[in-house]
Amino acid sequence: MNNKHKEFGAMLNPAESERILNAAMGRGMSRRDALRMMGATGVVITGSGLLGASGAAQAQTPAPAAGTPKRGGKIRAAAHTTSTSDTLDPCKGATAVDYTRHNMFYSGLTELDTKLVPHPALAEEFTHEGAKVWRFKLRKGVTFHDGKPLTAQDVVFSLLRHQDAALGSKVRSVAMQFEAVKAISPSEVEVTLTVANADLPVILAASHFLIIKDATTAFMTAVGTGPYKCKEFRAGVRSVGVRNENFWKPGKPYLDEIEIIGIPDEAARVNALLSGDIHLMNNMNPRSAQRVNASGTHASMETKSSLYTDLIIRQNATPAGSEDFTLAMKYMLDREQIRDAVYRGFATVGNDHPIQPGHRYYVEGLPQRAYDLDKAKFHLEKAGLVGATMPIVCTPAAEGSVDMAALLQQSAQKIGLNLTVNRVPADGYWSNHWMKHPLGFGNINPRPSADLIFTQFFQSDAAWNESGWKNPQFDQLLLQARAESDEAKRKKLYGDMQVLVHEKGGVGIPTFISFIDGYDKRIQGYGSVPLGGLMGYAFAEHIWLAA
Repeated sequence: MNNKHKEFGAMLNPAESERILNAAMGRGMSRRDALRMMGATGVVITGSGLLGASGAAQAQTPAPAAGTPKRGGKIRAAAHTTSTSDTLDPCKGATAVDYTRHNMFYSGLTELDTKLVPHPALAEEFTHEGAKVWRFKLRKGVTFHDGKPLTAQDVVFSLLRHQDAALGSKVRSVAMQFEAVKAISPSEVEVTLTVANADLPVILAASHFLIIKDATTAFMTAVGTGPYKCKEFRAGVRSVGVRNENFWKPGKPYLDEIEIIGIPDEAARVNALLSGDIHLMNNMNPRSAQRVNASGTHASMETKSSLYTDLIIRQNATPAGSEDFTLAMKYMLDREQIRDAVYRGFATVGNDHPIQPGHRYYVEGLPQRAYDLDKAKFHLEKAGLVGATMPIVCTPAAEGSVDMAALLQQSAQKIGLNLTVNRVPADGYWSNHWMKHPLGFGNINPRPSADLIFTQFFQSDAAWNESGWKNPQFDQLLLQARAESDEAKRKKLYGDMQVLVHEKGGVGIPTFISFIDGYDKRIQGYGSVPLGGLMGYAFAEHIWLAA
């Protein structure tokens, strides 16, 4: 559902909307410009994903980048992870290469735009009653790769299978909120939740919830409704997809074939890109971006995201968990220096809460916490820890944490705190060290919604509550925001939660780290989606090769 609230002008049905759009594009106008033109004239396009007073949302096809897409050609893309545990089962996806592969072969009920606002996909419309009972009307004429029509039973099976503990779904805990999922007609599904959740359309856009055929149990190949058909899959080696000529988005995809491989070593990926062995890569080091951009034939793509490496100050540890010591550590974070020196400018300054600037729920007007050694010393003295010695645990596994620990050590020396840097190996860090020391670091990947990031990492009883921070007021606001379907009220609740985490939380979030991809300049239509590199792992349907 969209957070735009305005008076509506003329209302067009999807067929009329598409006819006008196609006519405008036939005169040389891009889809994006055509949409803007129609909006400027007061026309509301029911395919645009705007939410009316009824609580319904209709389908939107994300606008491609400027230029005329061309069909044909093959590319090879390399992700930074691959293993023999690679899978074609969406519910078990765990790596960048899994997510990318699944978005090639399958589609979901909903999809996210570049602002992470959900829009209908396989469902051409969704409605809700109090954010607890949701109905999804399926798009007509959609078929699986083997020709079987998409039905409501496919959706019921796809959603409920996550609740089977034996299956090992990565999102089982999320799926347990499905109290009931049932087909109320061959083309309509009703989902009843245990508690109201206005974020359900966002959740269903996750790659884990992509729709598979009813009763599918074997995943030697992929039979989905996505833009590409699975031609070859060899776990830990490569995946090959060929264009689905019957894809439900008219005109897409553009390429004949996409091959996806994994190259774990970053330098090897960059060399493969510049040599022409691959056309696209993710997870580029900032140091490599300059080299790639200087090549003349290749370029880097920065995706600003909510990825962050955070300083963890355990609130249940003595004496680190005191409010004054926590504030002292936060004031010692030189955010601009971390952005420029640690991440070479490929980061955005943060403010000790997990919602990044540009997010639709980002709180405006909250004063930026600055690097201030005088305030840090004031709180250190109040905590009674001037002259104390304390270890800080860092690791290459938490990107940038080793350099951040060194900077904190230097600042701490100036105010009478002796921080001893304990660097531990990446191997085993998350099981042996994460959340187990008074001072340490985490590295949190983007989540598609504010509710998920707050629920997983800041709710009092969350398994991944990194600092052990417990705040009943925050927990109550979280429940209120989850059930609130009014966007203005919901944004206010999330803003109050950000203020609480900023002022009282046990983590310091100095920056949000950008993802950096590298690509051959012949690739067109490439852009950024805040969920991650490779256009939020969904580049396959959007790009084409220039002649």
